[in-house]
Amino acid sequence: MTNEIITKSIEELSSLIKSKQLSPVELTNSVIEQTEKYNGKINAYIAETADAARKTAEVIEKEITNGNYRGPLHGIPLAIKDNLYFKDELTTIGSLIHKNHYPEAESTVVAKLRDAGAIFTGKLNMHEYAYGGTNDNPHFGSAKNPWDLTRIPGGSSGGSGAALAADMTIASVGTDTAGSVRIPASACGVIGLKPTFGKVSKFGAFPLSWSLDHIGPMAKTVKDAAILLEAISGYDEKDPTSVYTDQVPYSSLLNGDVKNMRIGVNEDYFFHMVDSGVEQLVRKAIQTFKELGATIVEVDIPELRHSEYTELITMASEASAIHHENLQKRISEYGNDVRILLELGELIPAVDYLHAQQIRRHINQAFSRVYENVDILISPTLPFTASPIGDDLVTINGEEVGFLEHVIRLTGPGNVTGLPAISVPCGLIDGLPAGLQLMGPAFKEETILNAAYALEKTNPMNGQKPELINP
Repeated sequence: MTNEIITKSIEELSSLIKSKQLSPVELTNSVIEQTEKYNGKINAYIAETADAARKTAEVIEKEITNGNYRGPLHGIPLAIKDNLYFKDELTTIGSLIHKNHYPEAESTVVAKLRDAGAIFTGKLNMHEYAYGGTNDNPHFGSAKNPWDLTRIPGGSSGGSGAALAADMTIASVGTDTAGSVRIPASACGVIGLKPTFGKVSKFGAFPLSWSLDHIGPMAKTVKDAAILLEAISGYDEKDPTSVYTDQVPYSSLLNGDVKNMRIGVNEDYFFHMVDSGVEQLVRKAIQTFKELGATIVEVDIPELRHSEYTELITMASEASAIHHENLQKRISEYGNDVRILLELGELIPAVDYLHAQQIRRHINQAFSRVYENVDILISPTLPFTASPIGDDLVTINGEEVGFLEHVIRLTGPGNVTGLPAISVPCGLIDGLPAGLQLMGPAFKEETILNAAYALEKTNPMNGQKPELINP
């Protein structure tokens, strides 16, 4: 059973742990062994905390043996993106500047997962300061995609996507400013959920952009993402952007029933410049939803033509403000790509930033109008599959285009609006996963989760795993 348990979901494992058929120590050791076996090839972990994980697992096993079972995350090994603070534990944010950073306080998300009984096996690789979509990290090395080690896992939560795809963690949590949870989820064939802005506290997460940052689950299944969301969401007075909402039992609401659901399709923006293979898989999924009883509705959102400008101006301005002091004093310690982006952000006039915020308001109003007529929107997550490591260009239907220009094009609107969005695998193209994105109205995570669950039940990946770990 040892080799099989690491492939299972939180839902499956928690049932075995609760009934005492599976030991948290055995599960933790299996995840650690898988990590030791493959991390040298994949480089998903920045730091492994095997000894601490084993000790925690022993304590947790005694708790459960004594009848003190806390819930579905009790005894589940998780690895976390290295920009979420662990009190008094090294948190590098994928950088050289923070190579000796030991936070004095724990992030709210980490504290909630710890309270739920999770076991932390290490810190996961990421793009430096979460400012990029490749996870080509000059300080800790590039994380690699388990489906093809010559390709990126996406970013900035690339270590999370890669570790999940290679069964080196049971689940993870990432941050998402322009798609950094959903992009690696799409590239690595896993689930990535960006909740509504304010749903999950950002306290104790090093910021990239104050008004665009989100924290969200990354998991092997939709139900696992729902379980994680239940654990990490909720109002937090330590985060000024936190919003009070009722606690929702997301995982118990999933039934896959999409009859009478109205699904919006925007052709002009979300299906423009999309690789034909990706488009075919998404169109196939749209047809699947129709067969399941959903109604497909074409929607027009002309304001989206300004979305990329709004996203990039906002992110660049806020990121450079956050890093301003270090740019003045420690500029040589940044990787070249991040340094250039931060320097460019310092050149943006205040009038452009303020103009972008006004456009942002109009985009939000446009989405509000759309959701008066549809329940969710459907699109590709990425307009291409994982690109080769080190390439600045990507090929879309035979045309070479800039990677940076297109990698956040379809995910960015979710951050500009703060609306919930999830990436769910919809199939393979030449052995590489493609993701489908579902966006919903504010604080309607249960709607997009249920639609994703409906698609997942049709098994679009046909149970396939990366050949590296499943030869």
